[in-house]
Amino acid sequence: MSTAVSKGQAPAVPQARRARGGGVALLVLQVLLAVSFAAGGLLKLGGAHQMVELFAKIGAGQWFRYLIGTLEIAGAAGVMIPALSGLAALGLTGLMAGAAITNAFIIHTSPVVPLALLIGGSVVAWARWPQAKALAGKLLR
Repeated sequence: MSTAVSKGQAPAVPQARRARGGGVALLVLQVLLAVSFAAGGLLKLGGAHQMVELFAKIGAGQWFRYLIGTLEIAGAAGVMIPALSGLAALGLTGLMAGAAITNAFIIHTSPVVPLALLIGGSVVAWARWPQAKALAGKLLR
């Protein structure tokens, strides 16, 4: 058997290897999101000086810092639970949409970090959509 590749064609990568590589990349993205959101949530709930100042600048009150911190930690945990990862990532994208808008229009800082997290969360939500749909179907029965 010849394994020669015709001119101009790339060698075929087995489907299983590609799927495994995509799964590993997705898991790495989920871990990065979980660590980022858990760290941010802990800073908010722990009363880190910069977070207290940030939420004072936003003007919504410190209760809002506690709410966002709690949602970030819950989302970080949810992103790592296979059945919940898609829905948790979707929820985190909503938080980051709000954060990007707040950064750009209320506190006048760069929205790059929230937008990057929004994109990462969107990728996870899209890739884990089948699990999210199955869970939603079970909950709506």
